[in-house]
Amino acid sequence: MTSGFRPLLPADPQAIRALVRATGFFTPAEEEVAVELVEESLAKGAEKSGYHFHLYAGAEKLLGYACYGPVPMTLSGFDLYWIVVAPETQGKGLGARLLTACEQSVRGLGGKRLYSETSSRPLYTPTHKFYERHGFIAEARLIDFYAPGDDKIIYTKIL
Repeated sequence: MTSGFRPLLPADPQAIRALVRATGFFTPAEEEVAVELVEESLAKGAEKSGYHFHLYAGAEKLLGYACYGPVPMTLSGFDLYWIVVAPETQGKGLGARLLTACEQSVRGLGGKRLYSETSSRPLYTPTHKFYERHGFIAEARLIDFYAPGDDKIIYTKIL
């Protein structure tokens, strides 16, 4: 198998679980949500489930993925639900490639704005910098959203 983008496959729920777990960023509950979105997309398809994926695999394993979909009740808003890159690949441009692929797909689906939500915990400082480097603006902060001292930051990018 060569490295590159590939479609979602039936074995991907476990591959995505392993990737999400390997980052050390996410709780077991968040890990379950990541897997549920993959399973729903596999079962119903991207259009019916609302969960679209871009996956990037190396020769032997999944190295990164992004999940996005339309925001219900909006004309042209899309959520970037997940963008995850294997620890050994971080800082090498794969996250940017996944984000670019999502942005192109969202534009193709008529999207005008891309939203992403993340934690304010210090662990997520590299995530905040990633979004800001790629043209996102922190538009909202919901205090103590996830837990005391752990705010939700909502980033927006106009496409």
